Amino acid sequence: MSASSPATSSSTHAATILGTTVSVLSSAAGYMRLPAIASTGVAAVLTSLLYFKQRALIYPSHIPANSRTDVPRPNQYHLKDYEELIIPTSDGEKLSAFYIRGPGSGKGTKGRGSDVTVIMFHGNAGNIGHRIPIARMMIGTTGCNVFMLEYRGYGLSTGEPDEAGLNIDAQTALDYLRERAETRDHKFVIYGQSLGGAVSIRLVAKNQHAGDIQGLILENTFLSMRKLIPSVIPPAKYLTLLCHQVWPSDTWIPGITEVPILFLSGLQDEIVPPTHMRQLYELSTAPTKIWKAFPGGDHNSSVVEEGYFEAVAEFIAQTTGQSVDKEKDSRSTAVDREARAARRAARQ
Repeated sequence: MSASSPATSSSTHAATILGTTVSVLSSAAGYMRLPAIASTGVAAVLTSLLYFKQRALIYPSHIPANSRTDVPRPNQYHLKDYEELIIPTSDGEKLSAFYIRGPGSGKGTKGRGSDVTVIMFHGNAGNIGHRIPIARMMIGTTGCNVFMLEYRGYGLSTGEPDEAGLNIDAQTALDYLRERAETRDHKFVIYGQSLGGAVSIRLVAKNQHAGDIQGLILENTFLSMRKLIPSVIPPAKYLTLLCHQVWPSDTWIPGITEVPILFLSGLQDEIVPPTHMRQLYELSTAPTKIWKAFPGGDHNSSVVEEGYFEAVAEFIAQTTGQSVDKEKDSRSTAVDREARAARRAARQ
């Protein structure tokens, strides 16, 4: 039997960790469907659950198990050039974050690295460590830097999550990068998955006029929490006014008129109906808007669908002017192998 080449071995390992990420997040997504099963036909319990336990339902930061204490680090995924940060908010919380440099972006590279930083906002379960394989793929295909912020009440960040708090957290992240010497002149691309998409939409709507946000990438996000409830908890469709965590993305997105938007929609999404993404696309008045659908992608597996990272890389190149060099082409080829292997692993 011949030995595997280093490239093949690396690709197989990367596929395994990306596939594991999808598996972990998919198991967490199952939590969202439990209330519908448990509450069917029990109006009083349902009303109490929706109003008083709403934050626990929307922000299950303890799922998967140990998510509040066990946070993987970038070096566990062969990303060596990074900083682990603690960033204070205006209301006294301390947020955990990773700043991961792209190739050639180190402090001693005399500016030869990327001047584009992708700011990632994740979905409602798990922590930033669970998304490092996604950041790794993004760095591999784009060469950009990646900043991963942990919401309050998630991972190693302090506090308790709610809509107002997460909006403060997002603004804190952007302000930090705008003031940080290494990134103050960078172009920013905001990337949000699911709940992170709602966080991202409001952030961009409020900050688009500064000119440093070059693009917004949305994956499998929703119109608003009130419009999502009937899909997640069908018996609660008449109780949506009890929802005080609103996340009205359908109200915010028409106001984004200066920033291009890429919409990434998994058509097999079992949590957020794909019609939500399509309606957000139709509501958008962005100067450029791109629709990319993944016929086999569900709520968490869209990232391993064919063409996902290629669409992201092309969008970032078009909106930021990020150049593609031979070294990056080589990285992209390797990452493409990883993505194909990850798709196979995720479906086994």
